[in-house]
Amino acid sequence: MAAEAAWQELGNFIRAQRRMARLSLRQLSELSSVSNPYLSQVERGLYRPSAETRYARAGLLDEEMDESAELDVEDAIRLDRQLSDDQKQALIAVYRGFVGGG
Repeated sequence: MAAEAAWQELGNFIRAQRRMARLSLRQLSELSSVSNPYLSQVERGLYRPSAETRYARAGLLDEEMDESAELDVEDAIRLDRQLSDDQKQALIAVYRGFVGGG
């Protein structure tokens, strides 16, 4: 439970900083090169960014667009509690169709 609270606090902190900067979620997404769904999941404490992702976003690792970027979107879809399993599968299939992943 303590870990969940810490992730929720991280999300709350990111949201507060974004609001203080008067940025919409979409604007922050564009500025940070992080997908909007992924950022939304992080802000709500539903997604826990990997250490590698955090290091790359902090500029400590070289970040290249590869399949990990695709996984961020797919993970966000999988974690969305408002979607049924069928809806999640359909969205992932559409996303993969757009990015050429199958």
